[in-house]
Amino acid sequence: MFDLVHSAPDFYLLDKHPGVSFHREGEEEGLIEAARAQLRDEALWPVHRLDRITSGLILVARSAEAARQLGEALAGRALEKYYLAVSDRKPLRKQGRIAGDMEKGRGGAWRLTPGQDNPAVTQFFSYSLTPGLRLFLLRPRTGKTHQLRVAMKSQGAPILGDALYGGSEADRGYLHAYALRFELNGQAFEFIRPPSRGERFQSEACLAKLAELGAPWDQPWPQKG
Repeated sequence: MFDLVHSAPDFYLLDKHPGVSFHREGEEEGLIEAARAQLRDEALWPVHRLDRITSGLILVARSAEAARQLGEALAGRALEKYYLAVSDRKPLRKQGRIAGDMEKGRGGAWRLTPGQDNPAVTQFFSYSLTPGLRLFLLRPRTGKTHQLRVAMKSQGAPILGDALYGGSEADRGYLHAYALRFELNGQAFEFIRPPSRGERFQSEACLAKLAELGAPWDQPWPQKG
């Protein structure tokens, strides 16, 4: 269900497996419930969430005060998050900024609109892996529901394995919370966790590209989010 990446007095960092729900669904145990049992720590506060299809880094505070500080960092964009995605379709642009208001669509999906009243903002780069397959490095600057999945859909490149948004069938949903960078109590933290599941994520081409790219915060992101 998850791997423990890092344990600190104020937080745990977990690597959620794909296909795991955040909260209990019927008889199926949720991530936080499982973490409390396996880590033997009932006092856990999730700082952010991941969709069921998404794997990767989840930050869980171990006190209400740590949760407050990390939540404020997240709201103030001082907690940096980076994701990986794979699509088998060519995007409208190879890199750039996607911004627009989001509204509910049908069947639990969301859609991007031209409005800019309270926009979801995502920056991205994409790289060719093999003919017909591209890797995306995504940096969400806001935290809307399904934001990255909708952003990819808006570019004509839905995430591989994301059936809700028109992605091609695959062995998993190819969205992974890849890296986090933040400060807590004056100490800087940086974490990078490559995906450990998924045939395309584990391909030689993908692993070589990740090694070539290095730390995601070192990429030439525009200063304006």
